[in-house]
This record gives sequence, C-alpha cells and structure tokens, in this order.
Amino acid sequence: MNEQELQRLVEHISHTVFRKPFRHCATFNRRLRTTGGRYHLNSHNLDFNPLVLEVHGPEELEKVVKHELCHYHLHLEGKGYRHIDADFRTLLKESGGSRFVKNLHQTGTIAPPKWLYSCSACGQLYPRKRRIDLKKYVCGKCKGKLKLKI
Repeated sequence: MNEQELQRLVEHISHTVFRKPFRHCATFNRRLRTTGGRYHLNSHNLDFNPLVLEVHGPEELEKVVKHELCHYHLHLEGKGYRHIDADFRTLLKESGGSRFVKNLHQTGTIAPPKWLYSCSACGQLYPRKRRIDLKKYVCGKCKGKLKLKI
C-alpha cells in the first residue's frame, strides 16, 4: 500500500464510520517503533506505522486508523480527545477501533537470561540478564541466601 492508497483509506473510513470528512494528510512513518499511529495536534495530520500492515494485515491497520480518527475528530470538535477522556473511549467503542496495537516485533527476539540464581533454602529460581550482588540480595519468597546456578 502506498501513501495515496493510505490517504484514500483514511478518507473512506472517516466518511463511512464517522460521517465526517478527513481534510488533512495521512502518511506512513517508519520511525514509529511501538505505536500503530500518531495524531499531530498542531497540523492535524496522521502518521501510521507501516509495520502494522506488514505484520498484522489490513484489518489491524483499519482499527488503528479508526483509533487515530477518534483523536482527530474529537480534537477538532473541542471534545475530550485524550485516552483518558470519556468522549474518546465512547467514540472508540462505537467506531470499533483498537485501544492498543498488537505487538509489532517478532516473537523470540528477547534474549534468554544469562544468569540463573536459586535460593539455598526454598529452591526458588531467579533467571536474570544481569549479574546481581549475592551479598546484597536475598530470596523474595523466604529471605534465604541466593547462590549462582549457571
């Protein structure tokens, strides 16, 4: 999908779902990492993460578009456009937009823990990515002494 198709999609969703025109720009922004989209308060433009379309498909992108259009229309009407506002939550539920974007990162990319500690008293395991000071920390379950397993 190119940016012209994205613009047409946003205009179509705005017209059919919200029954209001979208008169600003919608673009893809590869610099977005953890969010599906972003609404700019000053320019009223919308940015969308292209990974949403690549990883989860057009259905998830449509939900993100609805979410950002909720911000857009409520802000222009002078109503509560933030996530905590009741106006936003109501309109989001009515439009069928997603509250959160699905995970955009590949599964299994998290590094496994390098260090494994165990409690000498109760046997509780503590996998850690970083080394810890055994003189400083004790077991959170029984306050027993920790020892390095790996």
